[in-house]
This record gives sequence, structure tokens and C-alpha cells, in this order.
Amino acid sequence: MKEQIKEYFIQLQKTIGNLNLDEITDAVNAVRAAYERGAVIYIFGNGGSAATASHFVGDFNKGISEEKHKKFNLVCLNDNLPMLTAIANDIGYGEIYRFPLKGRLKKEDLVIAISGSGNSENVINAVLYAKETGCKVIGITGYDGGALRRIADYHMDVNVDDMQLAEDVHMSFDHMMYRVLGDALEK
Repeated sequence: MKEQIKEYFIQLQKTIGNLNLDEITDAVNAVRAAYERGAVIYIFGNGGSAATASHFVGDFNKGISEEKHKKFNLVCLNDNLPMLTAIANDIGYGEIYRFPLKGRLKKEDLVIAISGSGNSENVINAVLYAKETGCKVIGITGYDGGALRRIADYHMDVNVDDMQLAEDVHMSFDHMMYRVLGDALEK
């Protein structure tokens, strides 16, 4: 198994080496701008992407914000399981992220949508609503980015045909921003 372990990490290093740092920098700057204007940042995803979205909220709302006078305001739409399942049951699974944004999302807010394939119906529906509202969207994707790549304003794409490698890098985006923004923002 040692060779398989080594090969996994070689592939992960190669994946990281192929990231578009200019696009990632633009996305990080969008998060910083949202913070500075006091916007709500909505984040969501499915499966492993949902776990990553939850992790972002903890790292930003507690971690970075802990010693800052001004706090981040991230809201994870997949963290309220009773609401999510009620929407899925009563309206439809494709609406679990759009529905909670309706009537709440403001043009100055920011949406961070995470989808490994970039094609998850519920994620795309919420992003399309955000775009109709005039809200900017950061898409965090894997593979070729799918529909999310085409409609997001900012991109944190991991162009690799491997969900585990993509999700590993998605989590590193959170920790990278924790470090970069934590150091850059005033106390």
C-alpha cells in the first residue's frame, strides 16, 4: 500500500500545482470585500461539499473572527437539517438552497457554492436565484467545473477528474483563506 499512498500524494501535489492562482486570488478578494462591506456570505454544498461548507463557517465565524473587532457573517445553508429535509419533502430537493435565500438574499451579499461536479441541481438553482438578485457568486468546483463554472463570477476550480482530490483541495481553500485573510484583516 505504500506505493498507492505515495501515488495519491503525488497526484494531490500535481493537482495543487495546476490551480489558477489568479482566479483564486480574485475569489479571496471577493470574500474580503464582502467582509469589509458587512455582507452576509451564504455557503452550501452536498455530501463532502456540505461538510466543507460547515467547516468554512466555523473557521470564519469563530476562527478568523475571534480576535477581530469586526466579525465575519457566514451562513451555511446545509447546517439546518430539519429545514433542509422539510424543503426537500414538501417542495423538492432541487429547492433546498434556493428556498432559504428567497426574501433574505441582498445584492451586496455573497454566495459561495461548492459542487464537485459543478452540476448539482440544488446548487445551480440557488446560484441562478443569486444571479437574478444581482448577488455575486464564488463557485468552488472539481472536474471541468460544469454549469457552476459557467455562471459563477469568481472561480476556485480544481480541474481534476477525481472527487477525493478535488475535495481535498476545496478544504485547503478554506484553510488558505483562514491564514491569508486572518493575517490581512485588522484586529
